[in-house]
Amino acid sequence: MKKLLFLALLSFNSLAQTCLGDVTETANDEEFTVNTDGTATHISSGLMWMRCSIGQTYSADSCIGEADELNWQQALDEAHGFTYAGHSGWRVPNLKELATLTERACVRPAIDESVFPDTLSDDYWTSTPSVLDTDRAWVVAFFNSSNALKEKSLFVYTRLVRTVD
Repeated sequence: MKKLLFLALLSFNSLAQTCLGDVTETANDEEFTVNTDGTATHISSGLMWMRCSIGQTYSADSCIGEADELNWQQALDEAHGFTYAGHSGWRVPNLKELATLTERACVRPAIDESVFPDTLSDDYWTSTPSVLDTDRAWVVAFFNSSNALKEKSLFVYTRLVRTVD
């Protein structure tokens, strides 16, 4: 029984992204200017995004290495003073900003992989804390583009954003 469960989990985790053709795309690559420095700029909002998660390195249209799992305070601290691609002013995005990256026509991950390669099908921190519970903050799940409150002490992935000058 344990072996069967392990095989089921192994095959579930190795599934490729699935997109539905009859669902309107919500965050396709036409909405972004993909820069050669590992960043992408959302055209309508003017926000510049790291194409990779914190801990990964961008190279040849892919993200290399393991993404760092940080608790909420570590994610905020990591962003403070962060320099990437010659730019400063990086920060953890708020809930509304990060949700704009979700591609609701796709799952595992729910994001445009041509713009944001190697995104994990997991939770990513936002800077938005819970209004009712000081121990929790909002995350966006790139498994299925949902969002939820998580304990700030949990270790979650992070992608940073900056406002273009």
